[in-house]
Amino acid sequence: MKNDVLKIGKFELASRLIVGTGKYASPEEMERALEASGAEMVTVAVRRVNLDRTKESLLDHIDPKKYILLPNTAGCYTKEDAIRVARLGRAAGLSNLVKLEVIGDEKTLLPDTHALLEATKELVKEGFIVMPYTNDDPIMAKRLEDAGAACVMPLASPIGSGQGILNRLNIELIIEKVKIPVIVDAGVGTASDATIAMELGADGVLMNTAIAGAKDPIKMAQSMKLAVQAGRLAFQAGRIEKRRHANASSPVKGLVGAIE
Repeated sequence: MKNDVLKIGKFELASRLIVGTGKYASPEEMERALEASGAEMVTVAVRRVNLDRTKESLLDHIDPKKYILLPNTAGCYTKEDAIRVARLGRAAGLSNLVKLEVIGDEKTLLPDTHALLEATKELVKEGFIVMPYTNDDPIMAKRLEDAGAACVMPLASPIGSGQGILNRLNIELIIEKVKIPVIVDAGVGTASDATIAMELGADGVLMNTAIAGAKDPIKMAQSMKLAVQAGRLAFQAGRIEKRRHANASSPVKGLVGAIE
């Protein structure tokens, strides 16, 4: 699978698993989980890290030579706030990548897609590689592509819910609708959820809580690595057609002595 890379802007990733850096019991646990996941891109919340490095920061535990930093605008509820945080992350030297989040509701944490689209247009004009977190709406996914997004990141289910993919059809419709990468983001709970996303044809999966919140984050990180790989291989292999009735593995037709 070395030649099967995920392209996002100028970046090429051998791993199709992107992981977050929040909610771990300790920075050391996070380091071990990142290593076990095999991820090459990790996301950090700009508003939750000490950017001036005057005291210990989450960034002290992420090797920039090993991982591509993906700043995110988590916690932003307006277009203006999200744009400001994206600019802040770039000015601090993190990256011109941005996982763009504009939350529309405090309880569900579902995205404000209108504000998201407007923020995407503005940040693309400013030279950012925009990776927008959106709902599972094929129409909005297409609009984000037209606005210049480097990929679209539809939710599988609400952030941190662990419910897995609640609407497979919409994810499939998004994959059919856009030509940019589709990375399933939010709601993954266990390895099978990640595999299903990849089997549907998603280009990648992003997760945080599913790993950091597991009883053993290190083992879960490794399982997610394997799950994404398995799902990708299964998608490329092409599953058999579903049938209503049985279809014998060893058909009797044509065998010597078989009753025709």
